[in-house]
Amino acid sequence: MIELAAAFAVAGAASNAVGTAFQRKAASTSSRGGLRLVADLVRRPLWMIGMCGVVGAALFQSLALVNGPLALVQPLFILELPFALLVAAPLMHRRLPRSGWWGVGGCVAGLTILLTAAAPHGALDHAPLTRWIPALCLGVGVMAVAVLLARPGRPAARRAALLAAASATGNALTAALLKSATGTFADHGFVAFLRSWQTYAFALAGVAAVLLLENALQAGPLAAAQPALTIGDAVVSLTLGMTLFDERIRTGWWLVPEVGGALLIVAGVVVLSRAVQRIVVVPVSAQEQGVTT
Repeated sequence: MIELAAAFAVAGAASNAVGTAFQRKAASTSSRGGLRLVADLVRRPLWMIGMCGVVGAALFQSLALVNGPLALVQPLFILELPFALLVAAPLMHRRLPRSGWWGVGGCVAGLTILLTAAAPHGALDHAPLTRWIPALCLGVGVMAVAVLLARPGRPAARRAALLAAASATGNALTAALLKSATGTFADHGFVAFLRSWQTYAFALAGVAAVLLLENALQAGPLAAAQPALTIGDAVVSLTLGMTLFDERIRTGWWLVPEVGGALLIVAGVVVLSRAVQRIVVVPVSAQEQGVTT
C-alpha cells in the first residue's frame, strides 16, 4: 500500500503543478484582488483548466492518504515545484536555463533520500478532538498572521511568499482533515462521511487555501510563491501527521541521510528559484499571442 500511496501522491503533485501553472497564467492578466479576482478568473478558460488540475490533484491526494501516512504523502508534493516550473516555462513562453535542471535533480534526489531514510509509518486515520482543537487553532492563527503581514504596499516577492505560506498551511490542514474524512468513508461508508465534521472542515479549509493561492500568484513572482507553498505544505503536514495521527519516522543514525536529503531539497529549491529569475523569454508571434490570451 505504501508504493500505491506514493504513486498516487506523485500523480497528485503533477496534476497540481499543471493546475498552478495555468492558474498563474490566468491570474497574471488580471488586475483585481480578493473575491473579485476569483469572480474574474472563473470566466477564463485557462483558469478553468487549472482548476481541473487542482480537482484531479485532490482526487489523487485522497487515494494516496487512504493508502499511506500523511508524513509520506504530503512531502511527495515537493515534486510539484519542479513540475510546476517545467510546465509554467513553456506556458508563459519562457525557457528554463540549464541550472534549473540541476535544481530539478536536487529536489528529486533529496526527496528520494529523505523519504527512503525516514520511512514514515504507523498512520492512524482518526485523531481525538483534544488534538484537533489546538492543531486547528494554531493553523488558522498562522494563516491569519501571514495574511496580515502581506498587506498591500509590501514588496511583491514578500507578499507572494507570505500568502503562499498561508495557503500551504491551509493545504496541510486540508490534507489532515481529508485523511480523517476519507478514513471515515472507508471504514463506515458514505452516510458516516457526510455526518463527519471533518468532511465540511476540509472543504472550508480547501476553499480558503485556493483563495490565498490565487492572491499569492497575483501578488508576486512564481519563484517566490511556489517554494513557500510547496515546502511549507510538506513541513506543516509532517508535523500534523506526527502530532495528530501518531505517525513516526526513523531516528538514530537515519537522521544523517534525512538531514542530507532535506538540505539537498533546499539547495534544489534555491537553484530553481534563481534559475527562474534568469529564464529566457521565447519570442512569440502575434498569431500565437492571440491564441494564448
